[in-house]
Amino acid sequence: MVLEFEKPIADLELKLQEMIQLANEKNIDLSSDIQSLEEKLQLLKKETFHNLTRWQRVQLSRHADRPYALDYIYEMTNDFIELHGDRTVKDDKAMIGGLGDIDGRSVMFIGQQKGRNTKLRQERNFGMANPEGYRKALRLMKMAEKFNKPIITLIDTPGAYPGIEAEERGQGEAIAKNLREMFKLKVPVICIIIGEGASGGALGIAIGDKVMMLENSWYSVISPENCSTILWRSWDHKEQAAEALKLTGTDMKNNGLVDAIIEEPLGGAHRNMSDMAARIKAKIKEALVELDKMKVDKRIEKRIEKFCAMGIVQE
Repeated sequence: MVLEFEKPIADLELKLQEMIQLANEKNIDLSSDIQSLEEKLQLLKKETFHNLTRWQRVQLSRHADRPYALDYIYEMTNDFIELHGDRTVKDDKAMIGGLGDIDGRSVMFIGQQKGRNTKLRQERNFGMANPEGYRKALRLMKMAEKFNKPIITLIDTPGAYPGIEAEERGQGEAIAKNLREMFKLKVPVICIIIGEGASGGALGIAIGDKVMMLENSWYSVISPENCSTILWRSWDHKEQAAEALKLTGTDMKNNGLVDAIIEEPLGGAHRNMSDMAARIKAKIKEALVELDKMKVDKRIEKRIEKFCAMGIVQE
């Protein structure tokens, strides 16, 4: 999959491959030309990806090859054990969770999971969890608290499932309860937006001591398309909406809504998933070292203060 703004890069990569193939097949020395083209390609990538618009970052966050929560979990751990079910309705495939080991330390992973093909997308409900998904997440958080395991949440959702059946089973109540309970968790909680972070569907597992975003992820109360639909009655203004929403990691950090931005490999996380997973793992370990030094009551107090300080109040 090649995005519109990536086409000049793709064309140059194709030209480079053809030159290398020609040199091998004809036994011609084109090393200087190949090196020149490689340098030109690297420069073009830097210029392109260091100057992306907000809408282009939204597009990258949805790239078909972008790693999902389970990709990162399996890359960071060797013994992940997935846990299932909310013990009330069923096992929501859009919300995953379980215990994994990060360099000898057991942690509880929770995240939203999308699918790679049509069948899996339907099975995972496109990463949109139902109430039972949020109740499963809370059950696993409480389990982690009971056994004193840190909680790592990986957020990637276009929003909580908005269907009638979800509302009938208490979608709003399930998310609201998660928000309340996450503030009071006695163990360290680290939340990382790895792709899309839309609305309450994202916030339902995003109350933490440390909240981070990947460089090409987004976090907002609404998607650019839905914002455009509300304001202009059309999706045609989605790029303008993305600019107005200020939903990138840089925007969020400048507004004090997230603590850190995790830089991605040049071209996006999908270009080098192993490298991206290593960067996430390093940030998790760094955050845990800091949070472990804090007493439980102080950590909870700072967590509450962090979210209470967000926004502007005028009286």
